[in-house]
Amino acid sequence: MIAPVYAAEVSPASCRGLLNSILELSINYGILVGYTLHLLFSELGWSQSLQVYLGVVPSVLFQLGVLAMPKSPHWLVMRGRLGDARQVLQKISNFEQEVQQRLANIKSAAGIPESCNDDVVEVINKQQSGKGEWEEMSIIATPAVRHIIDAVFSIHFFQQAVGLDSVVLYSPTIFGKAGITSDRQKLLVTLVVVLTKTIFILVAMFLVDRFGRRPMLLTSFGGLIVSLFTLATCLTVIGHSDQKVMWAVVLSITTVYVAPTLTRDT
Repeated sequence: MIAPVYAAEVSPASCRGLLNSILELSINYGILVGYTLHLLFSELGWSQSLQVYLGVVPSVLFQLGVLAMPKSPHWLVMRGRLGDARQVLQKISNFEQEVQQRLANIKSAAGIPESCNDDVVEVINKQQSGKGEWEEMSIIATPAVRHIIDAVFSIHFFQQAVGLDSVVLYSPTIFGKAGITSDRQKLLVTLVVVLTKTIFILVAMFLVDRFGRRPMLLTSFGGLIVSLFTLATCLTVIGHSDQKVMWAVVLSITTVYVAPTLTRDT
C-alpha cells in the first residue's frame, strides 16, 4: 500500500484522483496482459513458464523508475530538510502558492513553526521523547478523527467484501454455468471481462476529479447491488432448470461484464 500513499503525497490536488487511479489501472492492465499472453502461448504451444519469466522485465523497469522518483516531502521535513522538501514540492505542484500551503501543512504536522524558512532545522523526535504514541492516540480519540477512520475502514472493508475479485477470478466457472463449455471460449470471454473493466477504470480516472469521489462511489455501489443480485438470481435459475434458460444466460454474461467495472475504479 506504499504506492497509493506516495502517489497521494506527491500529486497536485488538481489531478490527485487521476494519479491515484493509475495503481488500479496498472493492476488490471497486468491481469489483461497475463490473460492475453496465456491465450497466445496456448495457441502457439509455448511453455507457460516463459510467461512467468517475462514478468521480470516490468519488475526491472519499475526498480529503475523508483530510483528517479523524488523523495517524500513529509519524510524530508520530518528530518529537518526543509530546503529539499521545498524543491520537491516546487516540482510536483502547479503554483507557488500551493507549494507554500503544502509546506506549511507539513511543517505544522512536524511541529515546526510556520515562520521557519531555514533549509535545515533540528526536529525533535517525538517517539524518542515518549510522547509520539500518546499524542497520536489522543488525536485518534477525538470524535472527528474516529468518524473519518470508521468511514475509511468501512469503505475498504465492504469494497472487498462484495467479492468483485471473485467475479473476475471465477468468471470462467460462471461462464461455464451459463453454458460456455469450451476452455478457449472461457478464456476469451474472461479476457473481454478484464478488458471491459480496464476501459471503465480508464474512464473513471478522468471523471473522478470532475464529479467527485462520493457521487461516483454512490452511483457505482448502486449499480453493483443490482448487478450482483441479478447475477445471483440468474445463476440460481440456471442451476435449478433442466433446460437452457437463454434470458438467464444472457443476463449472467452481461452482469459479469458490468459488475467488475464498479467500485474498484472509484
